[in-house]
Amino acid sequence: MTDSTQKLVQLAIEAAQTAYAPYSNFHVGTALLLDTGEIITGSNFENASYGMTLCAETVAIAKANSDGKLRAIREIAVAGGLAGHVGKAADPITPCGRCRQIIKEVADLTDIDIPVHCAHATGYETFRLSELLPHGFGPANLK
Repeated sequence: MTDSTQKLVQLAIEAAQTAYAPYSNFHVGTALLLDTGEIITGSNFENASYGMTLCAETVAIAKANSDGKLRAIREIAVAGGLAGHVGKAADPITPCGRCRQIIKEVADLTDIDIPVHCAHATGYETFRLSELLPHGFGPANLK
């Protein structure tokens, strides 16, 4: 574990503490590392109309975009779990399919196979986006 990656994972765990998850009680946080060293965080935001729920990854990426920093994203950390148990799962918590597709948009934009650090009870496991979303749909598929 590198110290900088561990810090990113810790910030994802902390971001999960701000999740609004009254329906699932499953809190997720994410932290984005930008090329400047800046870190942007996000947490999930549930809605009674479940399809309107926003995942932590989507919240953070949208925030980076609204700040004009979408192309600066270099790494992502994700942590999740039931309230009070975030980061304590035996297996890594990985982004859902929708979030993998959102991350793919960033990966295609930046031409980086983005590393995604996924927290679990003893640390984290790192996956490249191409491992999490093989054969993903992107801009090249529209040509």
